Amino acid sequence: MASFRRSIVVSILFTVFGGPGFLFVYVPYLITRFHIPAGEPMWQRAVAAAMILAGIIPLLASALRFIYAGHGTLVPAVPTERLVVSGLYRHVRNPMYAGGLLALAGEALLFSSRHLVYELIFFWLATYFFILVYEEPTLARRYPEDYARYKRNVPRWIPRLTPWDANLCD
Repeated sequence: MASFRRSIVVSILFTVFGGPGFLFVYVPYLITRFHIPAGEPMWQRAVAAAMILAGIIPLLASALRFIYAGHGTLVPAVPTERLVVSGLYRHVRNPMYAGGLLALAGEALLFSSRHLVYELIFFWLATYFFILVYEEPTLARRYPEDYARYKRNVPRWIPRLTPWDANLCD
């Protein structure tokens, strides 16, 4: 029970004060002061808001899935005890990062900010190299057979239309 509570506290603190809070709230605020340009069409605001919401959902769903299914957190220093291959992870290996890209694109559209487009590009490059250099090798060492099988069946960025069933052979 103490481990479970620790996972919740660490995940909340990381989400609010760490990577997600920093990328999706603090940096956009510093760049835009959350000022929506006058005259921006309502359809643009609606599309941007939908993109932001659709991008935040995988982040929150991943945080919960890492706690409940993986028995850990999003933070690499406090990793999951189990490989998470359920929920959105049945469709794509990186739903949290893909959602982050969508949310940042929505913010760039909402605030009509080229600087947020630069942040989006930086986030994608940093994430891509983090996945290649740290995340995938670490998961391959921690869960050698399960991760190899998962990697063969679930794409990194473009979601599968049908969910992968980890109980079936590949």
